[in-house]
This record gives sequence, structure tokens and C-alpha cells, in this order.
Amino acid sequence: MSDTPDPELPRTQETLVLSAPGEESIRISPTPTAVSGAAPKALIEQALFEVKRVVVGQDEMIERLMICVIAGGNCLLEGPPGLAKTLAAKTLATVIGGDFARIQFTPDLLPADILGTRIYQPSKESFSVELGPVFTNVVLADEINRASPKVQSALLEVMAEKQVSIGGTTHGVPQPFIVLATQNPIESEGVYALPEAQQDRFLMKIQLDYPSDREEAEIVRRVGVRTPEPNAVLSPEKWAELRDLAAEAFVHDAVVDYAVRLVAATRRPASFGLPEFTSQIAFGASPRATLGLISAARAFALMNGRRYVLPLDVFRVAGDVLRHRLVLSYEALANEVDAQQIVDLILATVWAPELTPGPITKSRAPSPADHADQPAAS
Repeated sequence: MSDTPDPELPRTQETLVLSAPGEESIRISPTPTAVSGAAPKALIEQALFEVKRVVVGQDEMIERLMICVIAGGNCLLEGPPGLAKTLAAKTLATVIGGDFARIQFTPDLLPADILGTRIYQPSKESFSVELGPVFTNVVLADEINRASPKVQSALLEVMAEKQVSIGGTTHGVPQPFIVLATQNPIESEGVYALPEAQQDRFLMKIQLDYPSDREEAEIVRRVGVRTPEPNAVLSPEKWAELRDLAAEAFVHDAVVDYAVRLVAATRRPASFGLPEFTSQIAFGASPRATLGLISAARAFALMNGRRYVLPLDVFRVAGDVLRHRLVLSYEALANEVDAQQIVDLILATVWAPELTPGPITKSRAPSPADHADQPAAS
């Protein structure tokens, strides 16, 4: 979340004037709302607090996971072993409520092991469908890059369409639904890199780094003997309400245009003053990236107590949304240019619309004196 805390929703009494070059300014004002009697921001902060009781440090990872939960997108966690990727996913699943299933991906795993299969029953002389572990609210695909490509591709339908086809019959997964996947980037033997089409299904790819010395000392004190047990804060119903509230957040056309231009800069960098990236980006981000920017920005705005999206919200989530969607050329790999460096320069180059805070002006009903000097209609 942003460094500067936003006011609580019930107390906010200001509008924002959104303007883009050459366009008319439009005022927007937030609408107070509640989720089962609690302000959304307070409820989300309580959920984050429960997760941070168990997971020390990695605050950005935890908040990005919560964005994916609210936005309804899947999340990929990448980092060296021992950085609490699995612990964070399991703790978050407990806090947000709903059913949870952990699938340990191995080289001998089959698609039927995660999706389900048809089983012949001799007593009935017919086939019955045995649903797999993906039929739950939160699925943790642990070390997803250890499974074969056919198993990884088996998740495409359930991640994108929230359904599974078995024996010619389509089965919908419980709602709300999210896939949290982890992978280890330091190994090259016995692993299968996720194809670009699979990575594009993830709303965010979160890259983790080692904790600081102070955080590591706190890890020893807090979880060295017994890991704290988190409490459930949300439920599937409250989780679904938060998703609906985020989807209703107001997004001005100027903010949408900003997201479109960020994605377009990955495809036509020369048009945005970055000609040096033309030979380094083989394929830019797809329109799914634009949709992801807006949905993640809406969730980020709700986490900060707002029912409208600022360009800063898009800016804050852009790195995690765009990073894994760029396909770099061999020239970029030879020059040791990574996707994060390209995204950072695009964010620094593409201009954002301006925002100006202003007070709410209340209109009054017209009085007879307003029409005293007007001639009567004939």
C-alpha cells in the first residue's frame, strides 16, 4: 500500500479533479460503503495484520497477494527456497477463509491428479467423475515448475475460465477461486520453465529477495520454536463482497488511457521515446495486461480506502503486472537486460494524467428569486 495513509471511507469528504492534456476536467467523489458492517479498508488491514503475525518481513509480497485476492487474479511467487513462499500462501488462505488445497508438483504428476478423472464403477456399470483437488477456493500449486508442461497446461482452463472439462462435461470450481503458485528460479535440472502463455494467466508475478538482518533475527524469535496460528478474518461471502466492491471502483478514462499507453509502450517503444528497446523486446504485453492493470489498481485503491482509482495506483502495481508478460530478445539476454529494467524505464517515460484535490460543492435547489428577472413564457 502507499506510504501516505488515505482517510477512512466514511470520513472522506473531498473530490478529485481528473484531467488529461486536451481534455475537460471531471470531478469524482468517493462513495462510503461497508462489508457486513465493517469498512473495507479496516477489514483488509485486519486480514493483513493476521498474515504479518506469521510471515515476518516480505510486506510487499503480502500486500500483492491481497491485491490478487481482491482483484480475482492468480499469483505466481518466485524466489530462492526458504523465503516463506509456501507459508505466506497457506497463511493467506487461512485468513481469507474458504477451502484450501495444496498440490505438490512433481515430475511424475499427471493432469488427472489435479483436475480429476472418470472412474468406472462395476456395481453400477457406469462411469463416475472424481473431482481433483483444484475444486476448492484457494489452490496452492507448490513448485509448479517441477511438473511437466502437460500438467502445467492443464491449469490453463481452470485459471482462466474457472472450470474444468472432464469426459465431455464441464464442472465449475467453487467461487471465489484463486491459484497461488510458487517456483524456484535457482535450479535448472529437473524443472520445466513455465511457457509464456501460462505466465500470462497470472495477474502478478512477485519476485522475492532475502530478508534484512533485523527481519531474520525476528524470524528466529517468532517462528524458531512454534509458528503462530493465524485467525480467519474473512469468509467466502465477505471475500466475494470485497471483489464486487473493487470491481465497482470508478476508473476515469484518463486512467484507462494511462494503462493502455503503458502496455502499448511494451509493443511500440520507439513511439514513446524508447527506441533502444525495439530490438530488446521480442513480444510486448497483451491486452490481458491492460485488464490486469485496471483490476489490480481497483483492488489497490480499495485497500487504501478509496472507491476511485488514481494513476498512482496503476503505477504502483505496474511492475508486478507487466514484468512476466514481456518476452525479451536474444540481444537483451546477451546484454543482461531484464524485464524489470525495461518496465522501470517505461514507467519513468510514459506520462500520467494530473490530479488536483478539491472540496465537494453542494448544489442547492432553485428558488423563485432565481427566475424573477426572466420573462414569462409566451
